[in-house]
Amino acid sequence: MLSKKLIGAWAFFDICLMAAGVLSLTLSIVWRQPNLLLNLTFSGMNLTVGSVLGIILLATFVLSLLVIIQRGTLGLKILNWVLLTNSIVILVIGTYIWIFTLHERNNYHAVFGQQSNETKILIQDMLKCCGYFNAADEVAFGGTTCPNQAVATALNSFCVTPITKFTDLTLNNVFSTIDGFMAIVIGLFLANMCVIKKRQEFERFEKIDSKRGGHSFI
Repeated sequence: MLSKKLIGAWAFFDICLMAAGVLSLTLSIVWRQPNLLLNLTFSGMNLTVGSVLGIILLATFVLSLLVIIQRGTLGLKILNWVLLTNSIVILVIGTYIWIFTLHERNNYHAVFGQQSNETKILIQDMLKCCGYFNAADEVAFGGTTCPNQAVATALNSFCVTPITKFTDLTLNNVFSTIDGFMAIVIGLFLANMCVIKKRQEFERFEKIDSKRGGHSFI
Protein backbone atom coordinates (compact mmCIF):
# COMPACT_ATOMS: atom_id res chain seq x y z
CA MET A 1 0.00 0.00 0.00
CA LEU A 2 1.05 3.58 -0.58
CA SER A 3 2.17 5.55 2.46
CA LYS A 4 0.17 8.56 3.58
CA LYS A 5 3.22 10.80 3.09
CA LEU A 6 3.61 9.69 -0.52
CA ILE A 7 -0.10 10.11 -1.23
CA GLY A 8 0.02 13.54 0.44
CA ALA A 9 3.02 14.66 -1.63
CA TRP A 10 1.41 13.45 -4.86
CA ALA A 11 -1.88 15.18 -3.99
CA PHE A 12 -0.06 18.41 -3.04
CA PHE A 13 1.73 18.69 -6.38
CA ASP A 14 -1.41 17.68 -8.25
CA ILE A 15 -3.44 20.44 -6.58
CA CYS A 16 -0.62 22.89 -7.35
CA LEU A 17 -0.81 21.78 -10.99
CA MET A 18 -4.53 22.58 -11.02
CA ALA A 19 -3.86 25.98 -9.43
CA ALA A 20 -1.19 26.71 -12.06
CA GLY A 21 -3.62 25.90 -14.86
CA VAL A 22 -6.35 28.07 -13.34
CA LEU A 23 -3.90 30.96 -12.82
CA SER A 24 -2.54 30.80 -16.37
CA LEU A 25 -6.00 30.62 -17.93
CA THR A 26 -7.48 33.33 -15.69
CA LEU A 27 -4.69 35.85 -16.24
CA SER A 28 -4.77 35.23 -20.00
CA ILE A 29 -8.46 36.15 -19.97
CA VAL A 30 -8.25 39.07 -17.52
CA TRP A 31 -5.29 40.67 -19.29
CA ARG A 32 -7.30 40.88 -22.51
CA GLN A 33 -9.39 43.63 -20.91
CA PRO A 34 -8.63 47.23 -22.00
CA ASN A 35 -5.47 48.34 -20.21
CA LEU A 36 -2.95 50.53 -21.99
CA LEU A 37 0.25 49.14 -20.51
CA LEU A 38 -0.82 45.50 -20.25
CA ASN A 39 -2.11 45.59 -23.83
CA LEU A 40 1.26 47.03 -24.83
CA THR A 41 3.15 44.37 -22.87
CA PHE A 42 1.28 41.33 -24.18
CA SER A 43 0.05 40.72 -27.71
CA GLY A 44 -3.08 38.72 -28.45
CA MET A 45 -0.85 35.82 -29.48
CA ASN A 46 1.00 35.94 -26.14
CA LEU A 47 -2.28 35.70 -24.24
CA THR A 48 -3.51 32.89 -26.49
CA VAL A 49 -0.36 30.92 -25.64
CA GLY A 50 -1.08 31.56 -21.96
CA SER A 51 -4.62 30.25 -22.40
CA VAL A 52 -3.36 27.14 -24.19
CA LEU A 53 -0.84 26.50 -21.40
CA GLY A 54 -3.59 26.80 -18.81
CA ILE A 55 -5.80 24.35 -20.69
CA ILE A 56 -2.89 21.88 -21.03
CA LEU A 57 -2.16 22.00 -17.31
CA LEU A 58 -5.83 21.58 -16.38
CA ALA A 59 -6.20 18.69 -18.84
CA THR A 60 -3.15 17.05 -17.26
CA PHE A 61 -4.73 17.51 -13.82
CA VAL A 62 -7.93 15.77 -14.97
CA LEU A 63 -5.86 12.96 -16.49
CA SER A 64 -3.97 12.53 -13.22
CA LEU A 65 -7.22 12.03 -11.31
CA LEU A 66 -8.35 9.41 -13.79
CA VAL A 67 -5.13 7.38 -13.66
CA ILE A 68 -4.45 7.53 -9.91
CA ILE A 69 -7.71 5.72 -9.10
CA GLN A 70 -6.93 2.88 -11.49
CA ARG A 71 -4.96 -0.22 -10.61
CA GLY A 72 -1.67 -0.86 -12.32
CA THR A 73 0.99 1.50 -13.58
CA LEU A 74 0.22 2.00 -17.28
CA GLY A 75 -1.90 5.10 -16.71
CA LEU A 76 0.70 6.59 -14.39
CA LYS A 77 3.43 6.00 -16.95
CA ILE A 78 1.32 7.78 -19.57
CA LEU A 79 0.87 10.64 -17.10
CA ASN A 80 4.63 10.97 -16.75
CA TRP A 81 5.03 11.26 -20.52
CA VAL A 82 2.36 13.96 -20.50
CA LEU A 83 4.21 15.74 -17.69
CA LEU A 84 7.41 15.62 -19.73
CA THR A 85 5.52 17.24 -22.60
CA ASN A 86 4.22 19.90 -20.21
CA SER A 87 7.76 20.64 -19.05
CA ILE A 88 8.92 21.10 -22.65
CA VAL A 89 6.06 23.54 -23.34
CA ILE A 90 6.84 25.48 -20.16
CA LEU A 91 10.56 25.54 -21.01
CA VAL A 92 9.88 26.92 -24.49
CA ILE A 93 7.60 29.66 -23.14
CA GLY A 94 10.05 30.60 -20.38
CA THR A 95 12.96 30.70 -22.81
CA TYR A 96 11.00 32.93 -25.20
CA ILE A 97 10.23 35.40 -22.40
CA TRP A 98 13.86 35.41 -21.26
CA ILE A 99 15.20 36.05 -24.76
CA PHE A 100 12.61 38.78 -25.33
CA THR A 101 13.70 40.63 -22.18
CA LEU A 102 17.33 40.66 -23.33
CA HIS A 103 16.42 43.27 -25.97
CA GLU A 104 13.44 44.74 -24.20
CA ARG A 105 13.99 48.40 -25.09
CA ASN A 106 14.31 47.69 -28.81
CA ASN A 107 11.52 45.13 -28.82
CA TYR A 108 9.02 47.53 -27.27
CA HIS A 109 10.20 50.26 -29.60
CA ALA A 110 8.74 48.15 -32.40
CA VAL A 111 5.60 47.43 -30.38
CA PHE A 112 5.09 51.10 -29.52
CA GLY A 113 5.58 52.05 -33.16
CA GLN A 114 2.80 49.68 -34.20
CA GLN A 115 0.24 51.43 -32.00
CA SER A 116 -2.26 53.88 -33.45
CA ASN A 117 -1.70 57.59 -32.84
CA GLU A 118 -4.71 57.60 -30.53
CA THR A 119 -3.17 54.88 -28.36
CA LYS A 120 0.23 56.58 -28.37
CA ILE A 121 -1.36 59.83 -27.18
CA LEU A 122 -3.14 58.03 -24.35
CA ILE A 123 0.11 56.35 -23.29
CA GLN A 124 2.06 59.62 -23.50
CA ASP A 125 -0.56 61.41 -21.39
CA MET A 126 -0.56 58.57 -18.83
CA LEU A 127 3.23 58.40 -18.51
CA LYS A 128 3.90 62.14 -19.06
CA CYS A 129 6.37 61.51 -21.85
CA CYS A 130 6.78 62.29 -25.55
CA GLY A 131 8.19 59.89 -28.14
CA TYR A 132 10.01 56.67 -27.42
CA PHE A 133 13.81 57.10 -27.50
CA ASN A 134 13.55 60.86 -28.05
CA ALA A 135 10.96 63.56 -28.65
CA ALA A 136 10.95 62.90 -32.41
CA ASP A 137 10.91 59.10 -32.25
CA GLU A 138 7.48 57.50 -32.78
CA VAL A 139 5.86 60.55 -31.20
CA ALA A 140 2.15 61.28 -31.67
CA PHE A 141 1.04 64.88 -31.23
CA GLY A 142 -2.15 65.60 -29.36
CA GLY A 143 -3.56 65.30 -25.88
CA THR A 144 -2.33 67.32 -22.93
CA THR A 145 1.30 66.19 -22.66
CA CYS A 146 2.53 66.40 -26.26
CA PRO A 147 0.32 68.83 -28.20
CA ASN A 148 3.14 69.78 -30.59
CA GLN A 149 6.85 69.27 -31.32
CA ALA A 150 7.96 72.31 -29.33
CA VAL A 151 6.28 71.12 -26.15
CA ALA A 152 7.54 67.57 -26.71
CA THR A 153 11.13 68.78 -27.08
CA ALA A 154 10.89 71.09 -24.07
CA LEU A 155 9.46 68.32 -21.88
CA ASN A 156 12.58 66.21 -22.45
CA SER A 157 10.87 63.09 -21.05
CA PHE A 158 10.78 60.01 -23.25
CA CYS A 159 8.55 56.95 -22.97
CA VAL A 160 11.18 54.22 -23.20
CA THR A 161 12.02 54.33 -19.49
CA PRO A 162 8.50 54.20 -17.96
CA ILE A 163 7.31 51.68 -20.55
CA THR A 164 10.19 49.26 -20.06
CA LYS A 165 10.06 49.74 -16.28
CA PHE A 166 6.49 48.43 -16.32
CA THR A 167 7.07 45.71 -18.92
CA ASP A 168 10.27 44.51 -17.26
CA LEU A 169 8.56 44.12 -13.89
CA THR A 170 5.57 42.38 -15.48
CA LEU A 171 7.63 40.02 -17.62
CA ASN A 172 9.94 39.16 -14.72
CA ASN A 173 6.89 38.26 -12.62
CA VAL A 174 5.54 36.11 -15.44
CA PHE A 175 8.94 34.45 -15.89
CA SER A 176 9.15 33.68 -12.15
CA THR A 177 5.63 32.23 -12.28
CA ILE A 178 6.58 30.04 -15.25
CA ASP A 179 9.58 28.82 -13.24
CA GLY A 180 7.14 27.92 -10.48
CA PHE A 181 5.06 25.93 -12.97
CA MET A 182 8.16 23.97 -13.93
CA ALA A 183 8.88 23.17 -10.28
CA ILE A 184 5.30 21.90 -9.87
CA VAL A 185 5.52 19.67 -12.94
CA ILE A 186 8.89 18.26 -11.86
CA GLY A 187 7.58 17.66 -8.34
CA LEU A 188 4.52 15.80 -9.60
CA PHE A 189 6.69 13.81 -12.02
CA LEU A 190 8.97 12.64 -9.19
CA ALA A 191 6.05 11.88 -6.88
CA ASN A 192 4.42 9.93 -9.68
CA MET A 193 7.62 7.95 -10.23
CA CYS A 194 7.56 6.97 -6.54
CA VAL A 195 3.92 5.88 -6.84
CA ILE A 196 4.77 3.77 -9.89
CA LYS A 197 7.67 2.12 -8.03
CA LYS A 198 5.52 1.32 -5.00
CA ARG A 199 2.74 -0.11 -7.16
CA GLN A 200 5.22 -2.24 -9.09
CA GLU A 201 6.54 -3.62 -5.78
CA PHE A 202 3.00 -4.34 -4.59
CA GLU A 203 2.15 -6.12 -7.86
CA ARG A 204 5.32 -8.20 -7.56
CA PHE A 205 4.45 -9.27 -4.04
CA GLU A 206 0.90 -10.12 -5.15
CA LYS A 207 2.31 -12.45 -7.81
CA ILE A 208 4.59 -14.06 -5.23
CA ASP A 209 1.64 -14.50 -2.86
CA SER A 210 -0.42 -16.15 -5.59
CA LYS A 211 2.40 -18.63 -6.26
CA ARG A 212 2.58 -19.39 -2.53
CA GLY A 213 -1.07 -20.38 -2.52
CA GLY A 214 -2.48 -17.07 -1.41
CA HIS A 215 -0.39 -16.76 1.77
CA SER A 216 0.78 -13.21 2.37
CA PHE A 217 4.46 -12.64 1.60
CA ILE A 218 4.54 -9.36 3.49
